[in-house]
Amino acid sequence: MESSILNRVFKAYDIRGLVDEEITPELTFAIGVAFANFLEGEREPATVVIGEDMRPSSPDLAGAFSDGITSQGLDVIRIGLSSTDQLYFASGSLNLPGAMFTASHNPAAYNGIKLCKSGARPIGQESGLRWIKERVASGAHIALRSVGVEKQRDLLNDYVDYLFSLFPSELFQRSYQGRQMVIAIDAGNGMGGHTAPAVFQRINAEMHGIYFDLDGSFPNHEANPIEPSNLVDLQKLVLQKSADIGLAFDGDADRCFLIDEKGELVSPSALTALIAERELKRAPASSIIYNLICSRAVPQIIVENGGTPLRSRVGHSFIKQMMADQGAIFGGEHSGHFYFRDFWSADSGMLAALHAIAALFESDKSLSHLLEPYNRYQLSGEINTKVEDTRAAISNIREYFSAFDEPVTFDELDGLTVSAKTWSFNVRPSNTEPLLRLNVEAETRAEMERMKVQVLGLINKQ
Repeated sequence: MESSILNRVFKAYDIRGLVDEEITPELTFAIGVAFANFLEGEREPATVVIGEDMRPSSPDLAGAFSDGITSQGLDVIRIGLSSTDQLYFASGSLNLPGAMFTASHNPAAYNGIKLCKSGARPIGQESGLRWIKERVASGAHIALRSVGVEKQRDLLNDYVDYLFSLFPSELFQRSYQGRQMVIAIDAGNGMGGHTAPAVFQRINAEMHGIYFDLDGSFPNHEANPIEPSNLVDLQKLVLQKSADIGLAFDGDADRCFLIDEKGELVSPSALTALIAERELKRAPASSIIYNLICSRAVPQIIVENGGTPLRSRVGHSFIKQMMADQGAIFGGEHSGHFYFRDFWSADSGMLAALHAIAALFESDKSLSHLLEPYNRYQLSGEINTKVEDTRAAISNIREYFSAFDEPVTFDELDGLTVSAKTWSFNVRPSNTEPLLRLNVEAETRAEMERMKVQVLGLINKQ
């Protein structure tokens, strides 16, 4: 196997690349062999559960991977079409290692694999991906003993049952403001079109959905709701249908972004704070994890509700590991990933959406009114700038603010965070591209805009 291809497709948290050029059935067979060998070395259960998204290449790639697993004597349970969090449910509830065939929000030309150990424990670069990559590169495998068995199993209803078991019975059958709640959903032609109908038929709501057809060519827009242009159709739908809440899922439906009844994007930091408050009512004095680009309102609200805020680097492997180490009940990322101890510390966009809907049912307030206490600061959103020497750029920013005209503190947990009394910003390099990612927040919009322009000016001098 060409090392140049392996170096491109093995990422920090998963395997991902161009179909046919990089990700092929031959490669996924070899990865299946290596994954089986890895699991045996880790003394993991001898059965692997496999899910796949709606991309045209997923069935063949997953089938070749399954053949690689069974060639090493391990068994396979294929759950068919699945969201990533449905695969995590399968891995957690069956206590089996898993593999999800998806390229998440990437364009149609891509596909890939997310791997986990039993109990939905993540496998990243340091926890197995490097070993698997080296095994594939060497072509080594354990001698065949006996061919394993592949079985099919549909777990969609079990997944939905489990989600609703985490909430009080009958909660979702209430009336909302004396009527049915109105929910608008953009599935982005991704796996939300598979899971959302099964979930929302159990809620007393009038549902309006767009782009529910499973289509890996993404004919309407990319299934990446972090980009504002991909939310426009949902925002229009919310206003046209007078919806109480809008939900936008990414391609593999492990992330969910919210639109309020005014058609405005809900800050993922505000949703993190809302869910944190709800979870702390259920489990007082628990630890809650937030990543360092979340609003400073998040740790404030956690403390106000008797919890312990724990700050993490950006990236699911860091949050999941911290959740395991600290016994945290919940974790939120400003990128729209939300992690739940009751969901094997894995992320689920659907479970986050249900928390928001449950809060609406319980309060009878509009979503914008409900979230007002959590929107304490003005946020820039993430701004990406192409920079050839990211290390030098960050060094120059630190040097500039070391002589700044007001007191600031520095933090290097992930890139560089500079904080003052009324504002802060984080600038960090991309793991995969020559980019710097900037997030700014301040007490007022004018101050946020001023700091944004100032820092971007320093970045663009490179």
